[in-house]
Amino acid sequence: MNEKEVRDRARERLKGFCRVCPSCDGRACAGEVPGLGGVLTGSSFVNNVEALSMYHLNMRTIHQAGEPDTSLHVFGRLFGTPIFVAPLTGASYNMGGALSEQEMITCLVDGAKEAGSFAFTGDGAEEEIFGAGTAAVKHAAGLGIPIIKPRSVEAIIVRLRQAEESGAFAVGVDIDGAGLVTMDLKGHPVGPKTFYQLRNLAQLTSLPFILKGIMTVQEAEMAVEIGAAAIVVSNHGGRVLDGTPGVAEVLPEIVERVKGEIFVFADGGIRNGIDALKMLALGANAVLIGRPALWGAFGGEAGGVRLLLEKMTAQLRHGMLMTGCINVKTVDHRVIY
Repeated sequence: MNEKEVRDRARERLKGFCRVCPSCDGRACAGEVPGLGGVLTGSSFVNNVEALSMYHLNMRTIHQAGEPDTSLHVFGRLFGTPIFVAPLTGASYNMGGALSEQEMITCLVDGAKEAGSFAFTGDGAEEEIFGAGTAAVKHAAGLGIPIIKPRSVEAIIVRLRQAEESGAFAVGVDIDGAGLVTMDLKGHPVGPKTFYQLRNLAQLTSLPFILKGIMTVQEAEMAVEIGAAAIVVSNHGGRVLDGTPGVAEVLPEIVERVKGEIFVFADGGIRNGIDALKMLALGANAVLIGRPALWGAFGGEAGGVRLLLEKMTAQLRHGMLMTGCINVKTVDHRVIY
């Protein structure tokens, strides 16, 4: 199995929901929500990709970084790569149902684990979705992080306990899910949460607590005050609000204010290891991928996810070699132009 075979099979199995475009920039699928496109005009999805493309790499080859190390500690656990799988859900209504929800998330969690990575799992507009994720995490000996939609506080607490029981090593809420059209359409109301509600939720679990969907300096600072262990800088793949900037546009100012106080994941438009290198150079501690992981799952099950993650990590390692970075912590603003 090679990448072309995985992509070709994914294109066939995702027909009508994802075209697996050679350049996945959100233009062909604009407005396809439910589906895998960006909401309305698709500009937020497009902006994620274009914001990354604006940066170039400074090639440096007079150095001693001959064997770059891509490993990274996250909440006390060591991984072989800083590239992880974003929470992905809706196998039936967003992706056509060629895989069941349980099959898809198990492929993502197991494939990530095999690649020395891990997967976030998600919540969604069908009751079995969150449970499918926690079951996959439990099967993988806790190697995963369940993310909960911004439902009622009571419903979030129920899911916090499910995450703890799965053995997960962290848990979080994707507060950017407040604008998800599909959740409301299917009778699962979501909405914004207050500072005090989120602070209380963070205090209700002993697990590291993550806020996914931060796009401003102010809310990044609030996440620190709430007691979150990490944030995910993300506009939900451009699927909740049209007209937002790309993640790479807002990441530097967020990092400038909170890095060192909180772990920073970046999620948006990352399609290869060089994109990951750019996000790290902009200040992220680690990155999340979405669509490439889905192509791996639908095109090659767990093995396809592992294949694409390993390829992206190899691309990142080569980029580090060619920009003079001996390990992930040495990737900084000097890498990009």
